[in-house]
Amino acid sequence: MARRTPTDIENLDMKWHVIRLLIPYLLEFKKRTLLAFICLGLAKLSSISLPFFMKYIVDNLDTQMSPAAGSNTAAVVAIPIMLIIAYGLFRFFNVMFNEIRDTLFGRVTERTIRRVSLQTFRHLHNLDLDFHLNRQTGGLSRDIERGNSGINFLLRFMIFNIIPTLLELLVVIGIFLGNYGFAFAGIIVLAIVVYVGYSVIATEKRTRFIREMNLADSETNTRAIDSLLNYETVKYFTNEEYEARHFDEGLEALESAKRNNRLSLFALNGGQALIVSLAMTGMLLLAAQGVADGSMTLGDFTLVNMFMMQLFIPLNFLGFVYREIKGAMANIERMFELLAEKPGITEKADAVAIKFTKPSIEFKNVSFHYRPDREIIQDISFTIQPGQKLAVVGASGSGKSTLVKLLFRFYDCQSGSIEIDGNNILDLTLHSLRSAIGIVPQDTVLFNDTIYENIRYGRPDASEEEIRQAIRMAHLDDFIERLPEGMKTLVGERGLKLSGGEKQRVAIARTMLKNPAILVFDEATSSLDSKTEGAILKAMREISEGHTSLVIAHRLSTVVDADQILVLEQGRFVEAGTHDELLARQGTYHHMWFLQQQQEKSEATTADSL
Repeated sequence: MARRTPTDIENLDMKWHVIRLLIPYLLEFKKRTLLAFICLGLAKLSSISLPFFMKYIVDNLDTQMSPAAGSNTAAVVAIPIMLIIAYGLFRFFNVMFNEIRDTLFGRVTERTIRRVSLQTFRHLHNLDLDFHLNRQTGGLSRDIERGNSGINFLLRFMIFNIIPTLLELLVVIGIFLGNYGFAFAGIIVLAIVVYVGYSVIATEKRTRFIREMNLADSETNTRAIDSLLNYETVKYFTNEEYEARHFDEGLEALESAKRNNRLSLFALNGGQALIVSLAMTGMLLLAAQGVADGSMTLGDFTLVNMFMMQLFIPLNFLGFVYREIKGAMANIERMFELLAEKPGITEKADAVAIKFTKPSIEFKNVSFHYRPDREIIQDISFTIQPGQKLAVVGASGSGKSTLVKLLFRFYDCQSGSIEIDGNNILDLTLHSLRSAIGIVPQDTVLFNDTIYENIRYGRPDASEEEIRQAIRMAHLDDFIERLPEGMKTLVGERGLKLSGGEKQRVAIARTMLKNPAILVFDEATSSLDSKTEGAILKAMREISEGHTSLVIAHRLSTVVDADQILVLEQGRFVEAGTHDELLARQGTYHHMWFLQQQQEKSEATTADSL
């Protein structure tokens, strides 16, 4: 995922099609949604009724207090009491219908967020390696988090705040026009037009600060996560202050955006308050004039005041709601943009799932490049027979690990083909292909969980006895027994609490538990000392028995027992044969072997002298 710039953020404008994208999720709960809307309607009817009850209460009380009031005091008093009780009931109904509505629709909102989140999570795992190599993990997590919040806000406020308020406005304008004349209705219409226009314009101007705030927030979060994940590197180079300075730069940008946002909010709220105050003052002056000349009662005056308060209290949040809806739509759209990302590696519609036992692997005239101007693999061919162990060796950057990525279909070759038991891997389902391959990588990354759970990850449905067997085959049992918490020992984030050799053994145990048809060892001992390397090599040789194996290595001591060794140089094979055959030729392999032997002797001499 490419890094976003302020210009990109600026272009994330309100797009109403986002609502259409959410409709399928809402339709999952048709009955609940319908009942929620019925409760919404009943709540609004109760709300509109309240000012009328108050009008009749005030008018009745005013009549009782007048000298012309009749002698039947009990009957006269009973009328406002009944109206007061009715007022209380309808206010209770208003609150209860809103609560029932929120309870009913809350399930719909929560399930929608769950569905979209799960879909996004699955989709991210389905995207190709290239996407994940370019992503910003911190920013990506915040995009998903804000997308979920946006869905929640949009469904709640758009459906149950903006739309009902607009409907209530139309009803109230009709009531004023019918009962009190054009002047009252005109003031409401004018006030609403000015209020909405001002709110929209002011919100549009301050949206830039919201976007800057989101961008600064994402970048600051990305920087913090990246720095913490590389904690040891920071310590190695004593760059704590450098990291803190970079983090503070992001915080400074966030602080500035928040300050501008706060000032613009002051201007928005101040302008809205002025418009509401002028409108209410004008309406109450007209109502007071009507009471004075007898065309209106005190109850009418109260009704006008209550309706104005009922209308402008939700309208007072219009700027906030409009801005948040804009932000919610932008955030949701960003989430749906992630869902719209197309993986570069896809299955054919008629892809088949095949379960392999002891397959052959064949690379046929394979060429591959990440960029057209730099060829990585150039027209290479080789075959690994069933149960055979083949090694590919070469200097760093020669293209060895790229072969593994091509075999796993993290990338597709530009020309040529890769076949397993005569089946082109392009014709296989990705799940069946990757299920057939187990890998012990150069850099084993573990989950922040126990050793037991990290091993069980190889096959989550494995029994405890199968897990223990995998541990024994990886020669990990002695190490685990020495730990106070045994298999329940937490390995830390990315497995940082374990040494390189310990992590490699966990990786071997995990791969053994998977029990794949094909084993791949990608520089599995490149970062280990000689003693640890010997133990890992022993475990690797034992688990390779009976498996078709591909070993990628820079250190030649790891491949001396291979059935065939291929020497890769700048994307092409320059030599092939067994260890003894290649040494006898005294070519590239012999030269690499001689240099590494000299290096190992030098390291041993240095170690003895310490």
